[in-house]
Amino acid sequence: MNTESRKKALHYFYEKVVGPLGFKFTPDAELREFLLEQEVILEGKHGVPFCPCQPLRHDRARDMQIVCPCIPFHRKHFDAIQRCWCGLFVHQDVTDPDKLPQLPPKEVGLE
Repeated sequence: MNTESRKKALHYFYEKVVGPLGFKFTPDAELREFLLEQEVILEGKHGVPFCPCQPLRHDRARDMQIVCPCIPFHRKHFDAIQRCWCGLFVHQDVTDPDKLPQLPPKEVGLE
């Protein structure tokens, strides 16, 4: 499968998963395409579409928490900042993701 068709497949699958969680894809089309491409690259290397902005630790339990979409594993944090770490997904009511903060869990009272 080529990169473009895999990006489309991931997009279709992710939409079905994140919508019921109250999230949507970022309205920033350029960022969305870039991040999906990075996930396709990571999937090609590791067999799984890991979050492109989180480091792999080679600890299976921890790494499985960064398989996209990782919203269920980090729900409280992402709800507090209204986006996921890399910004591929934002809360459904967000129209300008550039104004959203990128805060670590301890700064939103989660650690």
